Amino acid sequence: MTRALILGGIADASLLAAEIARAGIDAVYSYGGRTRAPADQPLPTRIGGFGGVSGLVDYIRGEGITHVIDATHPFAVEMSRHAIDACAETGTPLIALERAPWRRAPGDIWIEVDDVNAAAAALPEAPANVFLAIGRQHIAPFAARPQHAYTLRFVDPPEAPLPFAANVIVSRGPFTLEGELEMMRARGIAWIVARNSGGDGAYAKIDAARKLGLPVIMISRPQLPERSRVESVTDVMQWLGHSTRLGA
Repeated sequence: MTRALILGGIADASLLAAEIARAGIDAVYSYGGRTRAPADQPLPTRIGGFGGVSGLVDYIRGEGITHVIDATHPFAVEMSRHAIDACAETGTPLIALERAPWRRAPGDIWIEVDDVNAAAAALPEAPANVFLAIGRQHIAPFAARPQHAYTLRFVDPPEAPLPFAANVIVSRGPFTLEGELEMMRARGIAWIVARNSGGDGAYAKIDAARKLGLPVIMISRPQLPERSRVESVTDVMQWLGHSTRLGA
């Protein structure tokens, strides 16, 4: 019998959960716990970490997990590495549902960097209005560039003081091109810092930057060990040995 574990984090993880539920597959959806009010799922759900590789190994064995789908955010490298190691130790098949990275399009003004520290260093010396679209866990390096006026956007209001003064927008995507254009114009955004997450839900800010002629400091995805990966829910269902009825 199949019993799947979905390590959630991207929008496609919810689409996968819905398809797995429709197919009647026994599965558990796992949230990392960083979002205080995660979206409801049509599957049994757990919230929180596993306690490292050993904790995930114990969970896989204790819960009789036969398949693991890593549908975490492309920058959630610690969880992805834990999944690789735990599945290797338990002999559990693992597949990554990983959306393709964004590609530079005509008109894009990208400054591609390797990490958040390099992104902070790439900002200009002169004060500017900067939209940090990188999540609250990664903003600390920008405290070293306090001359800028930062706009941040989080799913949840920050619980602790931020490391620098900033305007905070609390909103959950997906976002529209019209909405992003309105926000950037209203706040006089001159620079955008983004992670190359891929997918459609967060791409509107890249479209908006192109239309407004704004530079984007684009943080490249971190490297992970080799693993099986697909880009669609349909491919995951085929891997599980089931067909899909997307849109039914």
